[in-house]
Amino acid sequence: MHNHLPRITIKYCTQCKWLLRAAYFAQELLSTFSTQLGEVALVPATGGVFTVTMYHSSSSTSSSTSTGTAQGEEVPVAVAGTGDEDEEDDDITEIILWDRKTNGGFPEVKVLKSLVRNVVDPSRDLGHTDRALRAANVPVQSQEGGEMKVVGKSEEQGSTTATTTKEGDKCEECQ
Repeated sequence: MHNHLPRITIKYCTQCKWLLRAAYFAQELLSTFSTQLGEVALVPATGGVFTVTMYHSSSSTSSSTSTGTAQGEEVPVAVAGTGDEDEEDDDITEIILWDRKTNGGFPEVKVLKSLVRNVVDPSRDLGHTDRALRAANVPVQSQEGGEMKVVGKSEEQGSTTATTTKEGDKCEECQ
């Protein structure tokens, strides 16, 4: 199996009907970062889950020595190599960029793009996205490769309501 890195997974709750939200975030990330991302995957789940996770090669990170992101710690992930892969480094790092339960809602697209940029290409200017974050007084990583800072929660991030599935089961986590 050949890994396309960096890989972003968006795990979403099917009972809460968050597929369109997950697909929208995936489309925005692919439009912004195009070939800088190896893969963006949608992963169906249940239980009110909505997490955005990035897997990247440890050697592909920037030269700045950060041990975590604004939302989660970098976690080494063991990868089983088949032996016929051309990649020199099998060290893959997992970063949870956003977790709805931990962060109290969904990310704004500009915040999610900033979190991805901080890993993929910290020196990249996101233009109007960075200007919007600065105007909203949301701290982001400095362009000099400085330490990552916590990104604030937006007032627009609302609560979710429980939805009923076809079987009549309610997603208890979404209430």
